[in-house]
Amino acid sequence: MIVGLFNDSFPPVMDGVAIAVKNYAYYINKKYGKAYVVTPSFPGYKDEEEYEVIRYFSIPVVLRPPYRFGIPFLDLKAMRKIESIPFDIIHVHSPFSSGVLGLYIAKKRKIPIVASFHTKYYDDFKEATKSDFIARLGVKIIVEFYNRVDEVWTVNSATAETLRDYGFKKEVKIIPNGSDFIPPRNIEEYREKIERLHNLSKEEVVILFVGQMVKQKNVEMLLRSLKVLKDENISFKAILIGTGKDEDYFKKLAEELKIEDRVIFTGKVLDRELLKAYYARADLLAFPSLYDTSALVVKEAAALGCPSLLIKGSTVAEGEGVIDGLNGFLSEDDYINYAKKMKEILSQRELLKKVGENARVTLYKHWEEIVDIVVENYKRLLDKYKGKQ
Repeated sequence: MIVGLFNDSFPPVMDGVAIAVKNYAYYINKKYGKAYVVTPSFPGYKDEEEYEVIRYFSIPVVLRPPYRFGIPFLDLKAMRKIESIPFDIIHVHSPFSSGVLGLYIAKKRKIPIVASFHTKYYDDFKEATKSDFIARLGVKIIVEFYNRVDEVWTVNSATAETLRDYGFKKEVKIIPNGSDFIPPRNIEEYREKIERLHNLSKEEVVILFVGQMVKQKNVEMLLRSLKVLKDENISFKAILIGTGKDEDYFKKLAEELKIEDRVIFTGKVLDRELLKAYYARADLLAFPSLYDTSALVVKEAAALGCPSLLIKGSTVAEGEGVIDGLNGFLSEDDYINYAKKMKEILSQRELLKKVGENARVTLYKHWEEIVDIVVENYKRLLDKYKGKQ
């Protein structure tokens, strides 16, 4: 089986979709045949994956660094390469340049194409343009794209509902995300690595955030809740991992709130073993995003027995199946209540440990298991496609 995985983000641009594509490619290539990743170029970056990554011409997305806007049809060399590969099936993970390219290849070769829906695009368009009209128009164009593929997948029922709210009427298949982390036996060594790196005591309470540094992730609310904890003389260190267009804004806000002594901004962490160590050392993953449709970080944290504090009613909370006090924690969407909830649960060490273990059992699933399911669905779709011919 030869699979083409088309997406607009891929390392060094790291987000949940890029991580999903990376793991799809790795396990397909390892167990089932050949996988090619097709994605925009990134100046100065050299791919060192076990499978082939094909890059096409791109320019910066000014409003959303470090993302790139791909223009594949201007890159004749890349197009010749892509068109020479005898793909059996195309799987696109974005409706933008890579999705359009994948659809073009699939229709030209008369092979099946799957499209995964990952993102609340209306929110992205509204944030970028400040126009409800343009955001709705953008969503309409995206729905038209998904109407043209053979099958649409998404990561959970809540995300499928978002796509239906956009006007999509066809069937949506649920294929969940996984995690590439394997729970380590020597977890104390991972914890000590972070303690040495940031000069933390073993007793220090660590609150972790992992994600893009953009306002849609509700990071400002998190910082204001940390201010409340400090004002109430709660001892903690907050570690915020990630980068994005609003990173400088958040650093300045931390200074204005006078919590810069409690907050560590690490920037991007590409080393997966180091990231695993951060989860291992964290007492709580604070992820108050209302924007995300699914959160790989919640599954990653669960793999290390770290529970998450999410927003009640959010797509992430409902989609991941987080139950307050059982396999995670839920809070109202305001900084006073979020701080109150953090104070309450961080004071109950045994509860934290128990909920973290329940998260590992109920929320964690390794990517290899997920890709096994993915390939079975590819085969089903290929058989169905052959039956039509």
